[in-house]
Amino acid sequence: MSCQRNFNRLSMPDNLKDILLEFCVSYLVEQPGDFVTYAVDYFTRLRDNRQNQIIQSEQTCVSTPDESVEDEPPLAALQKFASRRKSVFAETYNPEEDEEDEGVKSIHPKSDEQRQRLGESVRNILLFRSLDKEQMADVLDAMFEKTVQTGEFIIRQGDDGDNFYVIEKGQYEVYVKDTMIHKYDNSGAFGELALLYNMPRAATVKAISPGTLWAMDRQTFRRIILKSAYKKRKMYEDLINKVPMLKSLESYERMNLADALAPKDFDDGDQIIKQGDIADGMYFVEQGVVKITILDDHGREVEVNHIPAGGYLGELALVTHKPRAASAYAVGNVKLAFLDVEAFERLLGPCMELMKRNIEDYEDQLIKIFGSKSEISDVR
Repeated sequence: MSCQRNFNRLSMPDNLKDILLEFCVSYLVEQPGDFVTYAVDYFTRLRDNRQNQIIQSEQTCVSTPDESVEDEPPLAALQKFASRRKSVFAETYNPEEDEEDEGVKSIHPKSDEQRQRLGESVRNILLFRSLDKEQMADVLDAMFEKTVQTGEFIIRQGDDGDNFYVIEKGQYEVYVKDTMIHKYDNSGAFGELALLYNMPRAATVKAISPGTLWAMDRQTFRRIILKSAYKKRKMYEDLINKVPMLKSLESYERMNLADALAPKDFDDGDQIIKQGDIADGMYFVEQGVVKITILDDHGREVEVNHIPAGGYLGELALVTHKPRAASAYAVGNVKLAFLDVEAFERLLGPCMELMKRNIEDYEDQLIKIFGSKSEISDVR
């Protein structure tokens, strides 16, 4: 108890808060598969960058302007930002403390045609790849259309960040000072870094043709992106804790697994897995029920199992490296968490022996149903 009281009296230095906050945001944006490796790499680069900056300062006795650009991948740009001491997050956003009223959201009305065009534009945006249907609906609601003309400056280097932009059409040039460093041609997105890190714009973006952009304001952008990443982690950690097979994983392994999962939604009757297909990953059932069927000798589908919430399916084809030996269908609306084959092999090694032992149990079930031992490796 005395140790706990002493710990509670400790205060965190401001510089440590800044560093840890930058790291947490970088981690939420990148969502790497291996937390420990990512952390080691991040802090090693932070140390090396700061050492290089000290050497350069001693040699030149002047500050070198930061030439990070808005369109760099989040990790690459963050490593440059992290190399200099600064005050970040003047408007600190903590997902855990956000008591946002779900009824109060940023909504810009759109026609069906506008919504369809916006959906096409954001489909391949990296920052939105882990959002589920509800979160993507919030993104579409929150964005507003902006028409630009040739020669118009969308953002200027040094200005405060106001919006994040997704390109629907048009060509745009990116400048650092007077040097053009990149060109967008009818696709892409820019402006996220200044919003995430409360930094001035690191580059200028200029339209060189008439075009259309979709924009989202700073607060909405940060709330959707950061809170969705936080909620995804918590949700999948809770799901993983309910799967008996995964109890053999260490805490950090379960955390890495949570980060690697991707949401997939299915409506009643949708086919999730098709018998005979090559396995691309496995699924954890977050909500709903999944029906498992296999083809009998007459080519008719026979139901052999139901997988409820907290269960999983598709793993044995990955273990045995054989095609799918069963089909899976949604019963009602189903929410699944998908783990691709690469992440499966990287993260679920400790569970492999248990999954292999389960093969015999599945074959025993088939004998009871069909009266003989079929060549089934994925009846889940």
